[in-house]
Amino acid sequence: MAIGKRIRFFRNRKGMTQKQLGEILGFLGKTSDVRMAQYETEARTPKHDLVKEMANIFDVSTHALTVPDIDTYIGLMHTLFALEDMYGLKIGEIDGEICLRLDKSDYSAYTSMFDMLHAWQEQSAKLEQGEITKEEYDQWRYKYPELDTSKHWAKVPSQAVSDYMLNGCASASMEEFQKIEKEEKKTAKKKKQK
Repeated sequence: MAIGKRIRFFRNRKGMTQKQLGEILGFLGKTSDVRMAQYETEARTPKHDLVKEMANIFDVSTHALTVPDIDTYIGLMHTLFALEDMYGLKIGEIDGEICLRLDKSDYSAYTSMFDMLHAWQEQSAKLEQGEITKEEYDQWRYKYPELDTSKHWAKVPSQAVSDYMLNGCASASMEEFQKIEKEEKKTAKKKKQK
């Protein structure tokens, strides 16, 4: 999640074009849409003063635009809010405990996220039960998905990815998984826009 995506999200939420937002921010009419496109594609990064102006226009906190920020509790909260917007993360309560859950209404995002979170939960359970060490657990998390053997992938890997895996070329298969993930995000975004 980057600032460009958040700017686009809140601009669309307000029903504004790039040109309209650029003009409100004081950019020249002929270049206002180009300038905003540069921020949204992250060819340029807006300075803090500009982020504050956009936040005022969108009627949101600057934290809502600058996610992810997990260095502060407020930043973490806005990161979680962004995850709700983008991936359907929901907050609820079970037996008096606050819990985060996935929204089932977006089936594609739900199944992808469920499978990945389920793989994580399995590793966490193994750690709690003493089946793996903290070091093994951390290695699984920090190298994810490279060391994930849960078979919880949302999509079946292509033949090329399978071949790479069999031949031990993990870095090439990682690129393929990243392509698949990127395509899933595009598909999910198109569905949300319809």
